[in-house]
Amino acid sequence: MKSHLLLLRVVLNEMGTRCCTSTSRDFKTITARCQTEGLSFLTIALPQFCSDFEKSLDSSAVDPSSFSGFEKKGCIPVFLRGFTGQVFDSVTGCLLDTPSIDAIHALRQICLLFGKVNLPCNTTRTAAAIRKYVECEKDVRLQDKNLDPILLDQFKQMSWSVFQNVFNLLDRKVFEGDLIPKHGPGATADRLFGNEKYEQAVWTRRLERVFPHEEYLFPSWNPLVDSSDVDILEPGAEIPVRVITVPKTLKTPRIIAIEPTCMQYMQQALMRELVSSIERDDFLSVVIGFDDQIPNQEMAREGSLKGALATLDLSEASDRVSNQLVRGMVEPWHWLASAVDATRSRKADVPGFGVLRLAKYASMGSALCFPFEAMVFFTIILLGIQDELRHPLSSRDISSLLGKVRVYGDDIIVPVEFVRSVTEKLQAFGLVVNLNKSFWTGRFRESCGKEYFSGEDVSIVRVRENLPTSRRHVQEIMSTVSLRNQMYFAGNWETAAWLDEWLGKLIPFPVVLPTSPALGRHSFLGYSSERECPRLHKPLVRAYRESSTPPLSHLDGRGALLKYFLLSSGSNHEDDYQPATDGNHLERAGRPKTVNIKLGWVSST
Repeated sequence: MKSHLLLLRVVLNEMGTRCCTSTSRDFKTITARCQTEGLSFLTIALPQFCSDFEKSLDSSAVDPSSFSGFEKKGCIPVFLRGFTGQVFDSVTGCLLDTPSIDAIHALRQICLLFGKVNLPCNTTRTAAAIRKYVECEKDVRLQDKNLDPILLDQFKQMSWSVFQNVFNLLDRKVFEGDLIPKHGPGATADRLFGNEKYEQAVWTRRLERVFPHEEYLFPSWNPLVDSSDVDILEPGAEIPVRVITVPKTLKTPRIIAIEPTCMQYMQQALMRELVSSIERDDFLSVVIGFDDQIPNQEMAREGSLKGALATLDLSEASDRVSNQLVRGMVEPWHWLASAVDATRSRKADVPGFGVLRLAKYASMGSALCFPFEAMVFFTIILLGIQDELRHPLSSRDISSLLGKVRVYGDDIIVPVEFVRSVTEKLQAFGLVVNLNKSFWTGRFRESCGKEYFSGEDVSIVRVRENLPTSRRHVQEIMSTVSLRNQMYFAGNWETAAWLDEWLGKLIPFPVVLPTSPALGRHSFLGYSSERECPRLHKPLVRAYRESSTPPLSHLDGRGALLKYFLLSSGSNHEDDYQPATDGNHLERAGRPKTVNIKLGWVSST
């Protein structure tokens, strides 16, 4: 924790200088609290302090219950008072007429610096997250039972009118067998890895009814191919998804579900067509996003500046989308509905709870989770707006929402005048609006990793890994190089200079352009050159660069031919580590088990 405190002291001093305030007492408080509370003060208590600060910005006043655990003098806490005093009146707790943007940014940078450091939670918090996952599943099942049939019918009618063109196209493609599956690079519930996935010999009866295995597991229809080796699993014998936890914050881990190989294989086929169909639609491509977060960020900035747009965030968004809603959404399209049901895993193997039957549509890990949750959320938003307007939405009403409503995962933007009705409607369908991360009354907005106050960007830079102390700490070195460069371009030059010195003790750290593959310093002042490439006449520097090799995974015969056809069909290569043009892809495949750095002469441009 010593390195964390050293870095935080540099950030504190730089932010204090920028805001013309002393931070010596604040650092003493941090040091004392860390001695008694450990790393959790930096990773949990300080982010909670910032959360209370942001909600105070949204309500334009400090709530008496805010900043619990911190001594107050007047209405604002003593801790970081030099910053909060430039934003709120210390006597009344009200937001100042002209609060300091620098102070808002500085407080957020200090408190959130270690908020998402990549460290595993302790066993108690991990167990609590698993229990919450199971409780969430019970909530979804209860919500299905109690959902008003009239409300469900309204949901169906709205989704059909909005997505009918997309569903018509997908229904035809499923019927004609015009889908191209794809294997991802990640883990699978049946533990197939790399090229092993192209020789999978397990299918399900539900998949077989819609996607016959002869058409999707073999490179061609050949009567000489013996498909009897494929094990067709009945519904009761299907492999459940494997629920695991991955680091998110030290307060709580992220829970994902690892799908069986055959499921993710066909989920990718459906997802590819579903997403591309939405992105080709002139209206849906504007209101629903899958790859581009910038529109959400720009709308959040506009909302903070003009106050007309609200940013909403949902808790446990994926796990609270009921399968009943997704089934109702695609109900009139027989082939599509059959495909969506066939590619959904019905059971989950939850640590400590065994195999449970699922009421949710899918957890994170399913390729179809993200697009369907966005479509469900958008449909419910329209129902909320319809309630507020008190008349059925016409095509003109829906078209008028362009530039005012957008959904990117669980990041939602709606007009402020519809917030009440939209949140009520979301809750009516069993979803939970995270009020700590939803903003609409003040001038603070947050969406897709960007935060704004009164139109000014107050986004911050976060530490993702521990600081390296040895050249063997490869992941930490690469992360800290990224941290340094982000700090530099954020204008935190003192912090960047301190990181330059820290990294310079471990690796050569020359100045390079952001386009260079070298692990180096980025600068507004150009780049350095130590020699010239005799063949390409490029400037070179001696530096480290990332070096990783996919693990050995030999593939030949039928599986190799299937992979060749899939790569040639436009379904993209199977992962980001293995280019389709790489002639070695039949010998090595999958995510590298380790990532290394290699010293050599590297282009500085």
